[in-house]
Amino acid sequence: MVEIELAQPEDAGEVLTLQRAAFLTEAQRYDNPHLPMLTETLDEITAVISGPGTLLVGRTARGRLVAVGRGRLDEHGTCHLARLAVAPDLRGRGLGWRILVAIEAAHPKALRFELFTGAESHDNIRLYERNGYKIFDRRLLDRGPGLVYLAKPAVR
Repeated sequence: MVEIELAQPEDAGEVLTLQRAAFLTEAQRYDNPHLPMLTETLDEITAVISGPGTLLVGRTARGRLVAVGRGRLDEHGTCHLARLAVAPDLRGRGLGWRILVAIEAAHPKALRFELFTGAESHDNIRLYERNGYKIFDRRLLDRGPGLVYLAKPAVR
């Protein structure tokens, strides 16, 4: 069983390690080394944990960090979802979906949800579409090539 909880500053090293493992696997699988989460530093992760928004982590009963995701509500009522990562050996077991649901629950006033994922990240795109997200922008963005934006209207 995996428990979903708020990240704490002392989780920063594990979050960085998990993100790198998850996104490096993705970068290699789709030959796309330009994923932004691959260049974050420990200080940047600590700032994200301590900053505005909600950074959630998933831990096993033995304390292993296996999932992470962030939601941040902006002044327009849009909840931006990012940093969704699941340990490579546990992909496909619904952890990404549980993190998404927990972030959505933490931001009930959101009018819309947006996230980005690699355009070649077919597994992630299928996960998001199963959970009601729609692709609305496939532009190449300045954060790196191959990004795709998705949106999900908030359920009222």
